[in-house]
Amino acid sequence: MSATLTALGLDGPTAEYFETLDLIPGRVARVDKGLSTVLTADGPVRASWSGDILAAIALDAEATPCTGDWVALRLWPDERITVEAVAPRRTRIIRAEAGKTSRGQVLASNVDVVAIVVGLEPEPNIGRIERFLALAWESGAHPVVILTKADLVNDAEDVAEDVATAAPGADVLVCSVTTGEGVSRVAELLAGNQTLALLGVSGAGKSSLVNALAGAEVLSVQAIRDDGKGRHTSVRRELIPMPGGGVVIDTPGLRTVGLQESGDGMASAFPDVAALIDGCRFKDCSHQNEPGCAVLAALDDGTLPYRRYESWVKLQKEAAWMARRNDLRMRSAVKKEWAARTKAHKRDIKPR
Repeated sequence: MSATLTALGLDGPTAEYFETLDLIPGRVARVDKGLSTVLTADGPVRASWSGDILAAIALDAEATPCTGDWVALRLWPDERITVEAVAPRRTRIIRAEAGKTSRGQVLASNVDVVAIVVGLEPEPNIGRIERFLALAWESGAHPVVILTKADLVNDAEDVAEDVATAAPGADVLVCSVTTGEGVSRVAELLAGNQTLALLGVSGAGKSSLVNALAGAEVLSVQAIRDDGKGRHTSVRRELIPMPGGGVVIDTPGLRTVGLQESGDGMASAFPDVAALIDGCRFKDCSHQNEPGCAVLAALDDGTLPYRRYESWVKLQKEAAWMARRNDLRMRSAVKKEWAARTKAHKRDIKPR
């Protein structure tokens, strides 16, 4: 494979996948209404989706090519280019679709590091950071928290300590694109041609951070509104190659972060709560009034902050709700499949 693809983050298993295909490898930089901008060894191209891809999407919306995907392209005699296959995803950031449905939306794939970007002004919302961390851990990538706009506050390091307490296992970095403080530490996350995805609400400074990392104005930025809320600068997820190798995936500000899955993500985001639960006397402890409840004991002595426990409870309820919705959707899909098979069988055996 070419050095260009390597700089875009191509790994060994994915390179081996392409060796089995007589097609052109590339990485999806952005998606626009059924068309993908794909970065190849010979430069960017625009590609539509093949019939096989469309059929896969009809069965599962999560099969839709997304930013960060490695795809196989076919060049047709009439110069059309189509996406014929999507390589297996190493990691994927997936959230529940807006509207409280049971379906998931893949935000980005093949990400090595998920950075939750949070502005230090206004004051960070710790509960929102915990929610983003659960999403990040579930993706399979390594999460970090990047606190931006350090030049606007006097207590950046104190806030970073508070955030670190709510983000066990994740690095917390402080930076300012205005002064340059901490930007080099963020750039180190790209070492080895890594893929860094930025998540956060509007106005957190994601686009400004991308420009600082690229050393050029590759994304437009806007000032914060008078009411302190951010404006949506990025309108789509976009993969931007960095001059020294590696790529950054910028994403639009997320107003809501619904958790689609609740496996390792919750346990990794709340390892302190998970450890306490293991210490409860009863395996089915509800942590309400049972004797020998390690969670209640930790709340009483202050070891576990009530705010963090309440955040965990809220996310657990949401995860349980999504699990029930997913189960119902899967059962409905199975029923429809069997109904279709039965109808086809009756048609085949109908006497002529």
